[in-house]
This record gives sequence, structure tokens and C-alpha cells, in this order.
Amino acid sequence: MKLFKGTSLMILLLAFVVILSACGSSAGDNKESAGDSKQSSDSGTANVKISLLNSKGEIQTQLEDAAKAFHEDNPDITLEIQAVPTGGSPFERASTLYASGNPPTMIMLDTGDVEKFKDRILDLSGEKWNGDAVANATDLTTFDGKNYAFPLAVEGYGFIYNKAVVDKAVGGSFDPSTINTTEALENLFKQIEASGKKALVVSPMDWSLGAHYLPLAYAGQNKDMAEVNKFVDTLRAGTVNLAENKVFNGLMDTFDVMMKYNIDQASPLSGTYERGPELLGKGEVGIWFMGNWAWPQISGFDTAKGEYGFLPVPISNNSADYGNQEISSAVSKRLIIDKEKATPEQQAAAKKFLDWIVYQDKGQDFLVNKANIIPAFKNITLPAADPLGKSIQEYIASGKSEQSMSALPADHWSILGASMQKYLSKSGDRAMLVKEIEEYWKTAK
Repeated sequence: MKLFKGTSLMILLLAFVVILSACGSSAGDNKESAGDSKQSSDSGTANVKISLLNSKGEIQTQLEDAAKAFHEDNPDITLEIQAVPTGGSPFERASTLYASGNPPTMIMLDTGDVEKFKDRILDLSGEKWNGDAVANATDLTTFDGKNYAFPLAVEGYGFIYNKAVVDKAVGGSFDPSTINTTEALENLFKQIEASGKKALVVSPMDWSLGAHYLPLAYAGQNKDMAEVNKFVDTLRAGTVNLAENKVFNGLMDTFDVMMKYNIDQASPLSGTYERGPELLGKGEVGIWFMGNWAWPQISGFDTAKGEYGFLPVPISNNSADYGNQEISSAVSKRLIIDKEKATPEQQAAAKKFLDWIVYQDKGQDFLVNKANIIPAFKNITLPAADPLGKSIQEYIASGKSEQSMSALPADHWSILGASMQKYLSKSGDRAMLVKEIEEYWKTAK
């Protein structure tokens, strides 16, 4: 088709405009995908996108709701909650994300893992909340005088009991202070079974056995954590004869009793985390070894709105021995802020979220009432919203708290948790367990 000269010029000009527009659009798209921290809103305000890797799967929904509430108070900040895969290690997941060049803005780590990321995360020493943290809350995440982590949660663990079940078993109002020896614990198990209920459920996950139960053998060595640390040093040096260690053997004697009365003793490795709160909440068992983080799941099965509390894990038949009346507790989870990939705007937004948790009513409500977390800050005076949190607070207030081992090597739970699973399933004896524990510590990082 023949074109007039003016028409041809017009078409060329239009084509040139289209090419320029396409180039501009492409450049803009590349810029947004490379730096996903800002996005223009209709009002022209810069929106900051941040993310948090959550390693407390039981509060995933609560954290997602908190992110929405935080956005309502801070419309220019959008917070995405990512989850560590069920049963996965937060250290391993965070390491993978860093290796891929895509770390989240904030990461929820176990205390012992913070130092491993020290060179990749922000120094948070200058944040206001450091001054409001409870005693010793930041000690284990302070290196060369700088604190690198936000203490999110005080957690404790031991034997959780369903009061309605144990009241019936003892024929009256159960007094938890009476369970202060291994013998007393076994007598309670017998009473529960005589009442027609099962005494106990032992959850076989490696993290429960390797990160919670076995570490009682370390922490129970002495009230003084400096002495406990010396004991761990002797484990590393290979100079401890664990087979003759009184606390270790006492703890494993108690574990033998647990195995004897375990509802799943016929198939001890078949249980799941979800099975524990169901059995306890429905009153099918009287006791479950777990921590206060499990309350949201227990309450979901507890249609009777019953009472619950904690019993210590005894390590001998002498009630005066340290550990027989104490509950293990410590700041367990920490939040860190990335400095390698996070922009200054993202870092500022993440700090704002931490302040929101500590100082805003909605943040405190999330922490205490929604997530059932015992806060690590003196200024948060809300009482624990659940019976397990209250029980832990009572042990702490009465001076009956044993410091949890919060700085164990990252692979401790997976390697020695597997050793404990072999012992639980009777595919290995105590000599095997001792050997594997001693061998682990000689090469532990």
C-alpha cells in the first residue's frame, strides 16, 4: 500500500515513542525487582517491604496477624512472614537463604546461632529496648560489647500436667511440689494409670529430645552457669567420663521411667508433635514432656477449659538435689536484622517492628495474649495469658528456675536427638548413648 510522505513521518515518530516507552518500562521493572524494598503508592508515599523468617511454627498464624496489625499502624511498611519448614533448623534455613543471596530482613534464630551470623547482621546495641530487657537477656548475643539480637521470648519446659487428670488420680487437689524425685514421679504415673488414664506421652522429635531433654544433663550439673560451661568444655576436651556422671545417669533413669509409661511404647518413634497436645488436652494422658510454647495447640483440644501446669524433670531420689524442683527456662528465640542485602529503609522498618512489639499496645497484645509468649522486657507488665506461661513465671519468681542451654551447637539437636531416638526405640543402650554423646562433643563446632 502506498503512503504519503507526511503519514510516513508520523508513523516513524510514533514508533520512536513506543521504543522509548518500552525501554523506560524495562528499566523500571529491573530496578523494582532488584531492590524490592520500595514501591510507589497512589499517594506518592514510598512503601517498604520487609520479611521475617519464623522458626516458631506454632505462632505462624499469630505472626501473620501481627504483621497485618503492624501494617495498620504503619501503612508504609508491609511485613511478610516466612516459615522455616516443619522440623527444620532455623540455622540451616537461614544459611541456605544467605547462600542464595536472598536473606529475609529479619530472622528468628535460636540463641546459640546468633554469633554464626554476626558479620552479616546489624549491631542493635543502640536500640532503646536494650535498657528495658530483663536481666541477662542479651548476654549470650553480645560480642565485643555489641548486642546483635532482639530477645523475643522467655520459654520454659518440663512435664506439663493436666490437672483434672492428676486430681482424679490422686483423689483430691494435686500438689505439684510433691513431685520432686524420680520415685515420686513414677508413683504419680502409677496412680494415673490406676485411674484408667494413660500416664504419659513422649514426643520423639529430635529437637525435643536433643534440644530440650538431653541438655538437662548439662545444665543440671551446677546452679552456676560458669561451672556448667566448664563442664561443657570438659566434654569438648574428652575428659569427662559420662558413664559415671551422677546427673546424666539420674536424668536417664528418669527417661527409662518415661519409656516404661509412654503411651506409644509399642511404637515409640511413631508419634508426632501434634499428637501430644491432643492426648493431653483431651485428657487421654495426664502428662506430656514439652514447653509452654505448646499452649495454643493444647488449648485447641481442651474443650473442658481445664487447668495445666509444669512439673520439673527429676534427676535423683534426693529432693534436695539441684534440678529436682527447678524448671528449665531462658530467652530462647532471638530476632536479628540483615545488613548484607537489606536496604537502610528496610533496616529502619525492621527496627520499627521491634519497637512496636515492645512499646505499642498492639505489639504487646500480640506477644503476650495472642502468641502466649513470656516477654523478655520489664516494661511489659501484662500477666501471662495462659496457664503454662503463668506456671513458668511462678517458678522463676520463686527462684526455682534452671538456666536452659541456649547456646548449644546448631547440629546438637539433630545429631544427639537421633542418638536419643535410638535409645527411646531400644535400638541402642546407655553405653551407646554415652559413646555417641562423647564423640559428638569432641568434634563439635
